[in-house]
Amino acid sequence: MKIALIDNGSLAASSHRALRAIASELGRLVGEEVDAVSWKHSDQIPSPELGGKPAWTLRTWVLAQLENGQSEFLFVPFFISAQGAIGSALRADLDSLNDTLVRCGKEGFKARFTAGPGAGPELGRFVAARVKAAAGRLGPSQPAVIVVDHGGPSRISAHLRDAIAREVTELLGPAGPPVVAASMESPDGPEFAFNRPLLNETLATPPFDDGDVIIAPLFLLPGRHAGPGGDLATIARSAESRKPGLRCHFTGLLGSHPGMPALLAESVRGALPRLISK
Repeated sequence: MKIALIDNGSLAASSHRALRAIASELGRLVGEEVDAVSWKHSDQIPSPELGGKPAWTLRTWVLAQLENGQSEFLFVPFFISAQGAIGSALRADLDSLNDTLVRCGKEGFKARFTAGPGAGPELGRFVAARVKAAAGRLGPSQPAVIVVDHGGPSRISAHLRDAIAREVTELLGPAGPPVVAASMESPDGPEFAFNRPLLNETLATPPFDDGDVIIAPLFLLPGRHAGPGGDLATIARSAESRKPGLRCHFTGLLGSHPGMPALLAESVRGALPRLISK
């Protein structure tokens, strides 16, 4: 059986390098080789930016492993909600690939998934710890806190974002700062009202429109949305330009939290005995 740590994919070399580093540490913790695999995009990153080792994307990785005689795969999702829109689309893509192989008279494969990092309360603890550290650097200031995700059409992802915000509120205590959950964007239509308010709207309302605001991004890897030049930072800088008294501060990305590899390793260890016994 082959194990892959799989993300949504990005054109940012820094994102795939980070994925590889976490896959390597995860492999060390579980005592098995773990490959870094992206669902899409990462194969377009120039090889020199990845140390000369091209990135695997889902289909090319699976086909290469089948050529090597592998037929059972365990995927470790490296996105917030393994059951959300990305997870569902990824499973559908794998099912389509498997159906194509069978129709062509080739042997199919078995693919299973661990629950992903968002299955328990740990992410809330990670975020709360990062918020406390950021608040400590601001001294006596009492910052407001925004837990922000990308947004999108998955109710599961939105509910998970809200649950993390509630967990952070509880961990910061009754004397802690106000905490809200927001998305960077949301589809139009009343059926997606749960995904509002958008980040721009949140930064325009009290108490988030003045003073220090800590933004805790629910992103695991750097890329188009996260990082110094990402969309999230652009939204914050734009809000600061409109509100001279507003000062936005960012916590580190969730994927860089030192407890993340151990959290992923726990989910892999939980899956391996069940797979071996079948």
